[in-house]
Order: sequence, then structure tokens, then C-alpha cells
Amino acid sequence: MSSSRSFEITILSAENLRVNKRSVKKNAFVKIQTDGSNEVKTTRVNGEGGSYPSWNEKVVLDVPLHARFITLEVNCKATLMGINSVGIAMIPVSDLVGGYLPQNQVQFLSYRLWDSKVNRNGVINISVRLKMPEMSSSSLPPRPVINGLPAQGVPVTGKNSNAVVTGIPVSWF
Repeated sequence: MSSSRSFEITILSAENLRVNKRSVKKNAFVKIQTDGSNEVKTTRVNGEGGSYPSWNEKVVLDVPLHARFITLEVNCKATLMGINSVGIAMIPVSDLVGGYLPQNQVQFLSYRLWDSKVNRNGVINISVRLKMPEMSSSSLPPRPVINGLPAQGVPVTGKNSNAVVTGIPVSWF
């Protein structure tokens, strides 16, 4: 059993970014990390310029099961002042796994960025997909065969049993 989940996060773009009341149009990049790990991923620096920095860059992040947030920090590489933090978005992991979307489904999300003075400072646009663990065919139990055809459903254990159980999910409202 794995102690983490793998998320494929695509950092799409950002809007209305400011540093010292000046619009950020280029040299922005994003750091991605989680509160449950020291792993940090970084996008490339957007040097193209324009009103809205964009990256369209995929990052795979292993998020421990006990992690509560994924943090996206937009930074700007300034020529004289080094690197400035533009804003941070803390995304609850429950936003990404607690809904009614099936696993492996892509979600397009936008989050407000907050600067170090806790002022609104733009928006970041992302897409997220919870990656399904890859299963090798050797790790899967053999599927039962009934009348020469593969059975659909869950195999019932027992000696010389070809029976399967089929369930229909029921949700309570």
C-alpha cells in the first residue's frame, strides 16, 4: 500500500500579478510543494512577456496521504532585486480528492493568490488529475471464466468456484 498519491498538476497561467504596484508580465515562475513533504517542483521562467504569464507545464507531485495542502507560490525573477514572491495559493487536498469526480478525471481550477501582506494579488489557473496507480497484469488476480467467457464482477473465493459478485453503487442523499 502506498503512503502517497500522485497528482499531475498543469500550471496553465496567471492573471493580474503585481510586485510593488507594477504589473508582472514576464520572468515569473511557480514553485509547487506540499505540507507533508520536502519535495519542491518548479516551472520554467516565463520570459516571453505579455499581460498574463503562461506556462502550460505539467508537474507530477507525490503527495503524502497525511498532507493537507498543496502550495503554489508565484515568484518573479527581478534583475536587480533577486527573486520576489508575488503570491501564494494554498490548495486543500480535499478539493482535489474529496469530490464526486472519478479518479483520473481532469479538473480545471483557479485560485486566488495572496501576497506576504495578505492582500489579493492575482489568480493562478491550473488543471489537476489524480494519477491512478499503474497495475501490472502479474499483480492482478486471474479473472474467472464462465462458459468460456471472462466473468464481469468481483470473483468469489472458494474452491472450484466460478461465481462472481456484481454490485451497483448506491448513494444516500
